[in-house]
Amino acid sequence: MLGTKTGKTQSAKLDEIVKVKMTCVGRGVFACRDFAADSVIGEIDGEVMGLDHESNYCMDLEGKALLEPAAPFRFLNHSCEPNCQLLLWKYQTVKGRRLRRIWVSAIRDVKIGEELTIDYAWPMDAAVPCMCGAATCRGWVVDKKELRRPPRMCRTNKRPLTSPT
Repeated sequence: MLGTKTGKTQSAKLDEIVKVKMTCVGRGVFACRDFAADSVIGEIDGEVMGLDHESNYCMDLEGKALLEPAAPFRFLNHSCEPNCQLLLWKYQTVKGRRLRRIWVSAIRDVKIGEELTIDYAWPMDAAVPCMCGAATCRGWVVDKKELRRPPRMCRTNKRPLTSPT
């Protein structure tokens, strides 16, 4: 559950189904078994933070708060051809409090040893060069819809800023 430390039971179960290993871009999460398309792989545990929290790992909880994810899912890498997605479940009520929970789900069959990836879909102003290596790589870690936007103009010299368009 979000807002709690990862329990030993959940962490032991996750250790049986995913492992964190090194990749060419840092750490990544790898499948320890096969997953069928549409199967839920696990819940992203972590600490709920305010919107002013800064981190390279934070996940947006629909503009209401940020989740600072705990390992192993803290290390989910981006791919322009992801094999997983995040599912936000926001309607569970515990002691009169509505909780938001995030789950990792396979969007296609995932084989043992394969890295689990998601599409970060960042806004253009946060885009960085992509190194996913996918056949359809967009070249930038950015939302597909953002690629169609015109480039932002620099305020001082009215020239286009470097952008993923």
